[in-house]
Amino acid sequence: MRLQKNNLKSMNKLRKAGALLAIFCVGQLTIAQTDSLNVIERTGKDSIPKNPNFKKIKIDGVASVVGDYVILNSDIDKTFIDLQSQGQDIKNITRCQLLGKLMEDKLYAHHAVQDSILVSDGEVYGNVDRQIDYFLEQLGGDMNKLLRFYNKTDEESFRQELFQINKVNLLSKRMQDKIVEEVEITPEEVRQFFNNIPKDELPVFGTELEIGQIVVQPKIPETEKKKAIERLKQIKAEVEDQGTSFATKAILYSHDRATGGKTLSLNRKSAFVKEFKDVAFTLEEGEISEPFETEFGWHIVQLDRKRGQEIDVRHILLIPEVPAEALREAREKMETIRKRIVDGEISFEDAALEFSDEKETKFNKGQLINPSTLDTRFELTRMDPSLYSQIVNLADGELSQPLLDEDRTGTKKYKILRITNRHDEHVADYSRDYTKIQELALQEKRMKAVQKWMEEKIRDTYVSLNAESKDCNFVNNWLKK
Repeated sequence: MRLQKNNLKSMNKLRKAGALLAIFCVGQLTIAQTDSLNVIERTGKDSIPKNPNFKKIKIDGVASVVGDYVILNSDIDKTFIDLQSQGQDIKNITRCQLLGKLMEDKLYAHHAVQDSILVSDGEVYGNVDRQIDYFLEQLGGDMNKLLRFYNKTDEESFRQELFQINKVNLLSKRMQDKIVEEVEITPEEVRQFFNNIPKDELPVFGTELEIGQIVVQPKIPETEKKKAIERLKQIKAEVEDQGTSFATKAILYSHDRATGGKTLSLNRKSAFVKEFKDVAFTLEEGEISEPFETEFGWHIVQLDRKRGQEIDVRHILLIPEVPAEALREAREKMETIRKRIVDGEISFEDAALEFSDEKETKFNKGQLINPSTLDTRFELTRMDPSLYSQIVNLADGELSQPLLDEDRTGTKKYKILRITNRHDEHVADYSRDYTKIQELALQEKRMKAVQKWMEEKIRDTYVSLNAESKDCNFVNNWLKK
């Protein structure tokens, strides 16, 4: 079982490394993208310049070929630079380890294509946009500085390189998802997994909290709603009648700054509110919807492209202005609700059901759901910083004062929070922590399925390594010994 435990640790390290590489590796180029490299072609002796100041430059050689993909030595170098630029400790990371990870990604991507797994250009470009936004945020919004950092002459070439990298990453992820999609774990397997862990190696689970909240949203006057609707109708008319760009209008006017102007890819199961999906899936390509309302505000949506069960859309969100008087009334209502709970007139759970304006929690006794685990527990060390700051000084069962909360779209609301339950740090217990133990057992079983797939596909896939790379002690059998 010690090996089993080590496998779990190794798996977590690989998952962490894989996430870092997926975010930061902007050096993974295909062989068709070597125009930006300082390479001198191999030529005969007679063609070498006679300039005495001429210096030979090392050719950017091929480190490995996996299926249809080529990994260059410069890809490994740039991956090191990218990881270091993000503050990662690279002292214990070797070239062989990075090459092995890049080869794994290429193997997944190669067989994703072979298995006809599709990745839409809209989804890839959406990832590129978010990646560049992140980079610019780190560099104070200076695109020229970003291009100089990555030695790119223009934004378009940089975006195209990122497009290729993100496409490989998405193909790789889709292939991994397909490998494990049918892997399930039985209660008996969970029991055996737990019983095989030595007592002195049982995992320790950190302190977790269960948190409830009641939300009061300020009432928006009908006059403000009408202003938003009329403005959206005007924007729609300008795009349809004058040929202006919907994307440009979204960048200029949408209150959803995170997605303004960007393409959103979705299907019927995507995590968008029902009203948004209902409208989006009724449109034809190029069509713009009439204004419609969701819990976030008022929208218009343009359908960019249909791809089977998936669509690419852009949207503009306008949030009607909330007058100061409406905010004051919302706070007073929140204070009254809080006083009634403190005075024992009504329970927190009943108050959530009767008064809360948040659909997701009011029918669940006000309990927040952890978006990462989909249960009600929040581990302190992994909690969202904004939520942590709101509950850190609360005692168990204590009600917070009314808090003015504002989301990324600028929507304002008042809420009160309460820690409804606390689970202190403890050594894993089978009955108490069954769900977590089940997840660990499932992870190990999935890891074994991926490893089995990897071993089979390496044998069946063309793999070539240069002489230097053949000296690596790879985790996987890339040398096919």
